[in-house]
Amino acid sequence: MPADVYESPLASRYASDAMLRLFSADKKFSTWRRLWVALARAQRELGLGITDAQIALMEEHIHDIDYDYAAKMERELRHDVMAHVHTFGRACPSAMPIIHLGATSCYVGDNTDIIIMREGLELLRAKLLRVIGRLAAFAETYKALPTLGFTHFQPAQLTTVGKRACLWLYDLLLDYDELRARISSLRLLGSKGATGTQASFMELFDGDHEKIKRMEELIAAEMGFEGVVPVSGQTYSRKIDSAVLGALSGIAQSAGKFANDMRLLCHLKECEEPFETGQVGSSAMPYKRNPMRCERICSLARYVIADAQNGAMTSYNQWLERTLDDSANRRIAIPEAFLATDAILNIYLNVASGIRVYPEVVGRHIRDELPFMATENIMMKAVRRGGDRQALHEAIRVHSLAAGAAVKERGLQNDLVARLAADPIIGLTAAEIESELDPRKFTGRAERQVEEFLRGEVAPLLASAPPDGADDAPLRV
Repeated sequence: MPADVYESPLASRYASDAMLRLFSADKKFSTWRRLWVALARAQRELGLGITDAQIALMEEHIHDIDYDYAAKMERELRHDVMAHVHTFGRACPSAMPIIHLGATSCYVGDNTDIIIMREGLELLRAKLLRVIGRLAAFAETYKALPTLGFTHFQPAQLTTVGKRACLWLYDLLLDYDELRARISSLRLLGSKGATGTQASFMELFDGDHEKIKRMEELIAAEMGFEGVVPVSGQTYSRKIDSAVLGALSGIAQSAGKFANDMRLLCHLKECEEPFETGQVGSSAMPYKRNPMRCERICSLARYVIADAQNGAMTSYNQWLERTLDDSANRRIAIPEAFLATDAILNIYLNVASGIRVYPEVVGRHIRDELPFMATENIMMKAVRRGGDRQALHEAIRVHSLAAGAAVKERGLQNDLVARLAADPIIGLTAAEIESELDPRKFTGRAERQVEEFLRGEVAPLLASAPPDGADDAPLRV
């Protein structure tokens, strides 16, 4: 594309070639032609005067689309479908009289949208499975490594690095179930006519209801679908678009949550996204290692989440049997949402495949906080040695506040253990107190939860629908 003409960053920077091809003009208009062939073939089988030669000629010209002529005709007719009817007919003149017979524009437009959305969802499903596989391996590797848990981004009880990864994984399993539901529920519009009554086909088939129903069955089978929607106006219900965009928004929400967590962990220096040898973190600050991939996930996720509102607003605003204020919006909202979600998963795959964990930093942060968390255990140990519970509680409270003040007000290390060991009321040596500070005592069932979750939920999914083995899409920038 010329440098002086706008190009969507989703095409030039972010989305994979596979998703870009799926939403290309070639895919769209060749699918229109496949649908016209399927319509003609069904009509011929059901007795209309259409010849095998006409169908064969149409099949020969499915892919040789004269875009210049189509553009010329659209400028003349101000109607994209009729422009392509004439373009197809010009390539196969003997079939021109029967192309689009009895159909309305939504026969090709809506059916093609459903076909492309289903293929797009399948692409995302396969990529999502690969992300799940990478995160599952990460969770298994770090299932037992204690780390500070955070609530309100304040230190809380300990968890493990692998358990935290399972929170990200579970979100993705929910997204996978939603994708699977959306894929399985998609049905073609079929050929419903101008207001959904199929009146034009009643004319063609002399009022034979069964032939009309059979025509739709044949078209659906040829296009790889089990059936068509049972009722419609001129279009299929735009709630279908809204549900599909909602599924994409769900993926964006999960990926954005993961990426935000990673950004926080990068700030803490506990984890880091992949950083290449020659990568520049900042044009001004040479030392910077910004989490730019996770930031990009968050940026694109925000777009997809917002874009999903287009589907909802379009759905509620469809008047009676049809209105055209959906058309221009859907041309942008649906492809761009798929391209952006594809880009999000490309980056997620890249990050999940190379998360670096720094156990020493993780351990230092635990050591800074664990003495405070262990005070109840220390108190109970001192009680078992004969101490007075109430006196011990007060002494530990005073020492804890003093140690906390030294950390926050004077920037000192947490010296609570030394303070407690020096107090005769506590009655424990530093070594005895330290024995209560093994982080593994404070992670609860985290390690077992990881094992049970991976074994019970993730492994069966990966076994029943293994990742397709496709290479990860390289990041362009």
